[in-house]
Amino acid sequence: MKHVDVIYFDAGGGHRAAATALELVCRQQQRPFQIRLVHLKEILAPVDVFRKVLRLDLEEIYNLMLRRGWTLGSAQGLRFMQAVIRRYHASEVRLLREWWEGRSASRAPDMVVSVVPNFNRALFDAWQAVKPGAPYVTILTDLADYPPAFWIERQPQYFICGTEKARQQALEMGHPPERVFLASGMILHPRFYEPAEIQVEAEREKIGLDPRLPTGLVLFGGYGSGAMETVLDSISRAGVQAQLILIAGRNDSLRRKLERQKTRIRKHVLGFTSEVPYWMRISDFFIGKPGPGSISEALHCGLPVITVRNAWTLPQERYNAEWLVEQGAGMALNSYRHVGRAVASLLDGGLIGPMRDAARRFHNRAVYELPAILERILESR
Repeated sequence: MKHVDVIYFDAGGGHRAAATALELVCRQQQRPFQIRLVHLKEILAPVDVFRKVLRLDLEEIYNLMLRRGWTLGSAQGLRFMQAVIRRYHASEVRLLREWWEGRSASRAPDMVVSVVPNFNRALFDAWQAVKPGAPYVTILTDLADYPPAFWIERQPQYFICGTEKARQQALEMGHPPERVFLASGMILHPRFYEPAEIQVEAEREKIGLDPRLPTGLVLFGGYGSGAMETVLDSISRAGVQAQLILIAGRNDSLRRKLERQKTRIRKHVLGFTSEVPYWMRISDFFIGKPGPGSISEALHCGLPVITVRNAWTLPQERYNAEWLVEQGAGMALNSYRHVGRAVASLLDGGLIGPMRDAARRFHNRAVYELPAILERILESR
């Protein structure tokens, strides 16, 4: 039995989610390798300069920034963070190398797979110092790279991309085609593929909504966002015949604010849930930030997407909004204050049908495709 280390971190929820979904499907498919999930933060904690200076580690800073909406100027912030990562490159490589060398021979991995950006140079250099020539794979959990030195580095490794745009970026960097694989989308949790017999009208009625009224799902990640209050107010003021399900995640303060917010429309507010597929299946359209995971989940469930692309949008997520519009499966606004008008256009302007058809054209099976790709890479070595 071969062993594969999958490296993840918790800066945003998508990286851990991708790693755990991949590990689950590899076990279900009984692949001839065993996955070990490795939290990068636990290895690199001794060189986290952000914790030394600010008393917060890098993951906490990133997640706090998302929760508070402190994303204006995030492109400059990203380049500063990357400069710090490069400054401590030698220390990062040393810690990673020592960690892998400390594994027993029976548990030393045969391949390393990364689902994190920014650290792939350090991970690759450390891994090659331990096992020269052993395969290193980066699975992009964004629809495209945000060069330089975000996902794709100039080093002899493998890449798995979820869009043709990302594949072309890797090829243009000089990586040979046989080392760049194309999957059919982003990694989704297997529960999105489980058959579900849901009586939509009955389920809406259970939670106090009108069973026949168009229903939007509002979701801004695991910790929510203050933008959800703006979305709710904008739709309420727009006079559209619609209702909302709002998932505030682990942000109890936001959940209470949304519950108390006076609105003309019906709403159902809840906190953290692992049943996002259920809530998407009883909705008609999706509103949220242009994260690759939430967009991919919504399209998989046939939901048109309304999102925003502006100066506050994270730089690595700006292409996601452009891609969504190019596919004809959603809208990208310049402010959440305009969501009400967008919903009116969607429902009253006849856009929901074509956008729903565009969303349903995607057949994303990436989480079931990746184990075979990894096995192929292992066998080729």
